[in-house]
Amino acid sequence: MIKKLLFSNLLLLVAVSAFSQGLKVTSLRCDGRNNPDGIATIKPALSWNIESEGYNTMQSAYRILVADDSLMLQKGQCDIWDSEKVNSGTTLNVTYNGKSLQSAKKYYWRVMVWDNKGNASAWSNIARWQMGLLTIADWKNAQWIAYQAMSDSMQILPHLPVKDEKKHSPGADILPLLRKSFNISKPVKNATMFISGLGHFEMNLNGQKVGDHFLDAGWVNYQKEALYISFDLTNQLKQGENAIGVLLGNGMYFTPSGRYRKLTVAYGYPKMICRLQVQYADGTTQDMVSDASWKTTADPITFSAIYGGEDYDATKEQAGWDSPGFNDNSWKNALIVDGPPQLNPLAAEPVKIFDVFESKKITQPKPGVWVYDLGQNASGIPQISVKGKRGDTIKITPAELLTADGTANQNATGKWHYYTYVLKGDGVETWQPRFTYYGFRYLQVDGGVPQGDPNPNSKPQIVALKGLHTRNAAAQVGEFNCSNELFNKTNTLIGWAIKSNMVSLLTDCPHRERLGWLEQDNLVSNSLQYNYNLESMFKKVVSDMRLAQTENGLIPEIAPEFTVFDGGFRDSPEWGSTAIILPWQVYQWYDDKQVLFDSYSMMQRYVEYLEKLSDHHILTEGLGDWFDIGPKKPGVSQLTPMGITATAYYYYDLGILAKVAHVMGKDADAVTYDKRAVEVRKAFNDKFFDKATKQYGTGSQTANAISVYMGLVEPDDKAAVVENIVKDVRAHNNGLTAGDIGYRYLLKVLDDEGRSDVICDMNNRSDVPGYGYQLAKGATALTESWQALPSVSNNHFMLGHIMEWFYEGLAGIRPAEGAVAYNKIVIRPQPVGDVTWAKASYQSAYGLISSDWKKQDKTFELNINIPANTTALVYLPVDMTSKITMNDKPVSGVYYNDKGVMIAVGSGVYHFKTVK
Repeated sequence: MIKKLLFSNLLLLVAVSAFSQGLKVTSLRCDGRNNPDGIATIKPALSWNIESEGYNTMQSAYRILVADDSLMLQKGQCDIWDSEKVNSGTTLNVTYNGKSLQSAKKYYWRVMVWDNKGNASAWSNIARWQMGLLTIADWKNAQWIAYQAMSDSMQILPHLPVKDEKKHSPGADILPLLRKSFNISKPVKNATMFISGLGHFEMNLNGQKVGDHFLDAGWVNYQKEALYISFDLTNQLKQGENAIGVLLGNGMYFTPSGRYRKLTVAYGYPKMICRLQVQYADGTTQDMVSDASWKTTADPITFSAIYGGEDYDATKEQAGWDSPGFNDNSWKNALIVDGPPQLNPLAAEPVKIFDVFESKKITQPKPGVWVYDLGQNASGIPQISVKGKRGDTIKITPAELLTADGTANQNATGKWHYYTYVLKGDGVETWQPRFTYYGFRYLQVDGGVPQGDPNPNSKPQIVALKGLHTRNAAAQVGEFNCSNELFNKTNTLIGWAIKSNMVSLLTDCPHRERLGWLEQDNLVSNSLQYNYNLESMFKKVVSDMRLAQTENGLIPEIAPEFTVFDGGFRDSPEWGSTAIILPWQVYQWYDDKQVLFDSYSMMQRYVEYLEKLSDHHILTEGLGDWFDIGPKKPGVSQLTPMGITATAYYYYDLGILAKVAHVMGKDADAVTYDKRAVEVRKAFNDKFFDKATKQYGTGSQTANAISVYMGLVEPDDKAAVVENIVKDVRAHNNGLTAGDIGYRYLLKVLDDEGRSDVICDMNNRSDVPGYGYQLAKGATALTESWQALPSVSNNHFMLGHIMEWFYEGLAGIRPAEGAVAYNKIVIRPQPVGDVTWAKASYQSAYGLISSDWKKQDKTFELNINIPANTTALVYLPVDMTSKITMNDKPVSGVYYNDKGVMIAVGSGVYHFKTVK
């Protein structure tokens, strides 16, 4: 009641300046992205932040101008849309409502706002967006082209296993080069290339790579769609002859035979489609599209597989192939082939190269074999600089771990994955793979010698060998640090696993599988979103789930479904429920209602599927609490009955779907789902709850915690169930037993119930399986098992739940009940254990939220930042005997409860100090 009262009638309890100073508009975004290309909706959503040096600043009105020329906006004019002054506090996802938008066209916009003090801002800086190609006709008759065509009989598409099915190998393919020359005869105003290449592509213009992307354009269900990229070539085209060169890789589109592969698919051979739109300064236009006039030949990349590695023969290079003036008479014309039925723009951020790792140590475990230790297990590719004779061959084998003899160990990560490079014998040659990657810390080299070492056999000299870390380019939005060094190392450990599994979707690992296992997207999503802006990626994941949903409503455990597993590895509610949870989380974090409308049918179909699968509302299908700690090796749930987690998720799904229905104005649907949820809750408690012991099922950490968190426990029993959770943790020597599914809920319940001391005791150690244990074993990225077993992946982020507690528990940043996009904030730091200070920041949809506290014997200090257009409740962990100041002034009229002192504030920068 107090919370609702304070948030609905917010008054700063201590007088601060009411004058709104320095009001300005920043961070303009279209469909959640800064200056995006490829906008595919005719009514984009426009967002911005407001900043003020004053306090309690709220937007009261806004005005948006949109023009097709930035110069017009600079003059204060517009020709596409003038919203005029709109009395509204909305800064997120304002729907464009101007003239009809045209395919491929650029639009420019700016915003001004008014605040609740009557102040007006200046106009914001000018931002832009460019439309994608909205219809097939907008591709101007561009055609899919390739070096070779695959017959229908050779296709291998994902499908359920068939008994006694005769399997055939995909064989090998030829990786192609494609080129086209064309002339530019007049000054260019704008030039945009729209291009898709399957499975991956790189594009060069006049001998130079366009952009800095890696593995364009993202993995999807290729039976239904392909993604394209927009590149601005305005400043790269030159008068006269120009040449475009395109390289194609296999990716998940074709998995060739010959080396390790987790799965087998052959949607087709590599292919490309493109349209170059050129707008001249005189108002005329020119289009150049992919067709049979393009020339093609075999690439010096002689083998490329997403799972198996890549080979390159530099002796096969054709100098200048992607430049004007090249003689391509010996090349053949490209073939016209079929492609996916739908082309959609890549809306998520691209994958790029980030960190560069150099060797920390070089060893020689065997004659002729050298191992480079880069010091960090991460996703990426090697880059080698080498010199030697023409035809010499270098082999590079990446690995997370080493065998007992010191050589590369790929036993748990997909064996074999390696790279070979054939030298052309032209001085120092530098090479790196283009269309594959792996997770590794070590690089083993065969066939070469480190420069400066004895080389009696005149083998190639390795001048340099580096690791290039690759990941999705989602912007980092959060930081955490504290006085406890083990917690800091844990945060870094999880961070590397997250970065290593961010591509165009969230993978389980960067080597063995590289599949979009869905449970981690709903369980670790908050940890992820405190660190990176994943609005666009998560919307892609939601789209992947919509396309993967089967006719009967099932959501498979992986999306896209590149391989069809059976049994519990395809149908587990803890995984499939991501189709319900993730759209809701995207709405809660970014205030995007459209994702709810787009996903509602999928969500409805899935809960109906679960109901049909259930036995009187009880579900027992699936994997349960995957990788919990039991008497056997990790795998399917050992300590918690399957029905508990599966049915708990079903109940939770119904509650979320009822909320979604309310947001969408479908109140009758909400009543239906709420009613069924009551029935499921009763069935769950009748079957699993022991009224005498106050335990669920076996009384495991997961069984009790998920029941509490998901609201299945009766209020009168809740305290006893929570106490049983604490007793179980203490009984295991403050050790965890919960696995992939249960551990997040264990942490959330302990945090919510004020028992962060238990969380600290569980994780501030390295002698029992957990994060500290992994670090003590030498892990540099979070591993798949709590025990850091060498027999499983050593780069998995599925157990990274504690990162959420670092931000929400230790540092104290969390959304208030009923908040959307953190428009209502709670700052509630929890000093526990030996932690004497902690700080975190999160760049929310409204702006920067930060919390920075430290404690000494009798004092506690807290510095916070609350962004404009939001409010906050601040809890200080002190009692009524403490003296409290805010911004060096005494505080009066505060509220006390079991969480400490509670103070309501508006936007601004605050310093609190308490003295006993």
